Amino acid sequence: MAELPDQFEVGVIGAGAWGTALAIHAARMGHPTVLWAYEPQVVQAIEQRRENTTYLPGFVVPALLRATGDLARAVSTSKILLTVMPTPHVARIARQMLPFLTDDHCIVSCSKGIDNESLETVNEVFERVLPRRLHLSLAYLSGPSFAAEVAAGMPSAVTIAAIDRRTAKHLQKSLSSDRFRCYTSNDVIGVEMGGALKNVMAIAVGTADGLGFGHNARAGLITRGLSEITRFAVKKGGNPLTMQGLAGMGDLVLTCTGDLSRNRTVGIRLGKGEAIGDILDSMTAVAEGVLTAKSAHRLAEQLGVDAPIIEHTYRVIHEGLAPRAALEGLMSRPLKDELVL
Repeated sequence: MAELPDQFEVGVIGAGAWGTALAIHAARMGHPTVLWAYEPQVVQAIEQRRENTTYLPGFVVPALLRATGDLARAVSTSKILLTVMPTPHVARIARQMLPFLTDDHCIVSCSKGIDNESLETVNEVFERVLPRRLHLSLAYLSGPSFAAEVAAGMPSAVTIAAIDRRTAKHLQKSLSSDRFRCYTSNDVIGVEMGGALKNVMAIAVGTADGLGFGHNARAGLITRGLSEITRFAVKKGGNPLTMQGLAGMGDLVLTCTGDLSRNRTVGIRLGKGEAIGDILDSMTAVAEGVLTAKSAHRLAEQLGVDAPIIEHTYRVIHEGLAPRAALEGLMSRPLKDELVL
């Protein structure tokens, strides 16, 4: 391949399945796009074979998409930056990006999770690590969007949240296509909480499916899971209506029911009796809900949020509680009114 161009319209930081899919989408729209990957073999495969054979095999990347292992170059040569790294690495990579960020950058976090150490959502990590002058240029993309379907050009709809409406509108226009529709929101914390906690709920629902508990249990867990997520969001100042939208109900339903869901798959395997260590050792991609279960459990205690599904899922993953005992424990809790937050 030829040398990298001097300038790109879109830079994607993180070449997992989701990052690669977003890079393919941006390049398909006609944006010259650079994808930063930590692993040299991923860069080499994209540049030489035009495919991310490690994390998103089977999808040929467009000619306008290039790959690099040089973080400084990926950041400094791009106008819009989509950051798609696992939550535990957000703070470290944001610090590495900082010397190359300018006031002209728009930074869109596409990661979903809660940091295990600080208990911060990704927006809180960015606002702590990055200088205040960049905060109005920050945005957060979330919603029901499996990587493989976005890469295949199947219709998808997502939400872009930002505290500055102009930033959200600019990104909406830049990233929307006839197959990828972006809505805007100013409820950053609501969008972030929905994106993070739905992964834990998907493990819970998958566990019930693995145990063979049926469609009724699945629907009940999804609905009550949405109530738990709403309690978290409201406690942190989010808008409860956000939980009825794409970043709330939309992403929750997709992740809890779709066969492409990594977190649901983890749950199914737990329900069938596999050990969590064996499950994770067999996976290439990250199932964010495993770590988020731990941080969400601690955050619920910190905020005083009633979160029984998250509590039981945490105990199954991290304390060895039997999946059947966890699901039966949820059913035997004291009775209550449905609409009490």
